Amino acid sequence: MQWDFTAQSDAGVIPVAFARSQQANLGPGTSATVLPLDSAELQVPYYLNAHYWWAYIDPRAVQLFERQWLVNLMLWGNYARLCDGVIAEMGESLPGRTLQVACAYGDLSPRLSTRVGGVLDVVDVLPIQLSNLRKKLARNAPVRLLAMDSSDLNLPDASYDRALVFFLLHEQPSHYRQRTLSEVFRVVKPGGKIIIVDYDLPRWWHPLRYMWRPLLARLEPFALDLWRDEIGIWLPRRGIHVRKESFFGGLYQKVVIKR
Repeated sequence: MQWDFTAQSDAGVIPVAFARSQQANLGPGTSATVLPLDSAELQVPYYLNAHYWWAYIDPRAVQLFERQWLVNLMLWGNYARLCDGVIAEMGESLPGRTLQVACAYGDLSPRLSTRVGGVLDVVDVLPIQLSNLRKKLARNAPVRLLAMDSSDLNLPDASYDRALVFFLLHEQPSHYRQRTLSEVFRVVKPGGKIIIVDYDLPRWWHPLRYMWRPLLARLEPFALDLWRDEIGIWLPRRGIHVRKESFFGGLYQKVVIKR
């Protein structure tokens, strides 16, 4: 695993232990990264090493996939539309605290950072992904980059006004997916909003329903879980308000949950 933080610019570094207590609060106009104190402190989940080293861990993969046109191609021309759906759902301004769970290739996070009136926290278990995101952010973007596992967030309860989970759940085994959503629910305030964008089962007439399935099964072995079941089955409790919108003939979904 590569621990690459060569492009730190003027970003500060605060110990991960401070994140839950919020003793290291950063206001607008401040960019910082929370690093693990040593490599043993932050364990990379097995499924990333086993199934996604080629996409996120190998430094050559970061150089390859961090291309806007390529990200759009991998989403069959729908990247901008899906990002626009997220931003429209969040609104023109993002006051308070916003959480993004896992980095994403492309310009989604930089676009979100321009709307932040409070602070945007982006968590990821891979420091190489946080380093890559830092390079895409404006110098004084109100963003904190936090090295954490999505299934074990070292963050206070009910501390965020909204959270985004963008194309993460399909990469996780079922028990990790359930723990991630449980953690997101824990850290979002009552009345807050959780936005999830990911794969879904395409309509019966969609050619990718038949062409895309074998490739997904080989490269992303947990993705077809989201074809078989609704995201709601991994939520920590039932009886909550869930709104769903489909994109591109049902291949993608946006799920909005009122906490």
